[in-house]
Amino acid sequence: MKLKIGIIIVILLGGFVIWKYNAHTKGAKIVPRAAMYWEKLGKKVVQCHLCPHNCVLKPGQRGFCRVRKNINGKLYTLNYGLPCAVHIDPIEKKPLFHFLPKSGVFSIATAGCNLRCKFCQNWGISQRPPEETENVSLSPKEVVRIAKEKGCPSIAYTYSEPTNFYEYMFETAKLAKKAGIKNTMHSNGYINPKPLRKLCKYLDAANIDLKGFTDEFYQELTQGHLDPVLRSLKIIKEEGVWLEITNLIVPTKNDDPKTIRKMCEWIRDSLGPDVPLHFSRFSPLYKLRNLPPTPVETLEEARKIALDVGLKYVYIGNIPGHKAESTYCPKCSRMVIHRIGYHIAENNIVNGRCKFCGCKIPGIWK
Repeated sequence: MKLKIGIIIVILLGGFVIWKYNAHTKGAKIVPRAAMYWEKLGKKVVQCHLCPHNCVLKPGQRGFCRVRKNINGKLYTLNYGLPCAVHIDPIEKKPLFHFLPKSGVFSIATAGCNLRCKFCQNWGISQRPPEETENVSLSPKEVVRIAKEKGCPSIAYTYSEPTNFYEYMFETAKLAKKAGIKNTMHSNGYINPKPLRKLCKYLDAANIDLKGFTDEFYQELTQGHLDPVLRSLKIIKEEGVWLEITNLIVPTKNDDPKTIRKMCEWIRDSLGPDVPLHFSRFSPLYKLRNLPPTPVETLEEARKIALDVGLKYVYIGNIPGHKAESTYCPKCSRMVIHRIGYHIAENNIVNGRCKFCGCKIPGIWK
């Protein structure tokens, strides 16, 4: 008799158990599923066109992402419906500060990533193939059902890299939209235009990691390139998806004030001054344990630069209690959303406007 091992994923929010999911076996079975965005090159060789790596794969080979595989001359994804992380988070954790404040967001991720960030905080799942993570079987239909059942107004594709589980995200997002649930993603933005534009039809909000502002930084620390990310940011804005940006400041790597100024000027000129920018504190993790945490003064200087060039909503992350976690009205300078960590202590936005002066605060508020 074969013994089944039950897994219980317990999700905690504010110290209370809010959801339990029982899987049937330890490590749900990987079932290859037909991938999107690829072409045959002949002799069973295929080329993936999902992300800028555009991997050319012979039978048996996997893409840079570790999850897309050439099986007998056809491209398959190995992580469809197999999340290795399932949580209900505060939306502020994404971070999305101008999107349904104080709401819970049903968050999922699978193994793998199409970058190799040396500073990755989720390397335990992003830098591994699905065979090496503890997965559960959760179909798009089940994701939507549970999100609705638990009162989450939105779903987030997050933690690792959503592009990596594109097919799973796309099918879930379509079902969520039909069910009246909004879709968000936190992504590195390393995706080709065609799949991104198709996905944007179902996305309501996105936070994109703009990891640095030189191609040298991207090549050295992520094995990617800058230009595709800048292109993605423009596309997301063009498609009408609510956009926020996170820049993790890594000491000695991307903390040069002149480069930060150029980045902020590009955001202002290419995306607009209303796009929220989050400067986030680096902590020594993964392959950059030799570097110190980002000094608070560095983050504050970066924020000052961003405000000086005309960006209106600039935040500091990973410093709980810092005043720059909160949102301020650009017209009257009053605090309109008071945040302490992920907690909303006060919200003075009424019908999308500052309660004190009536200034419109861009975002999706209800």
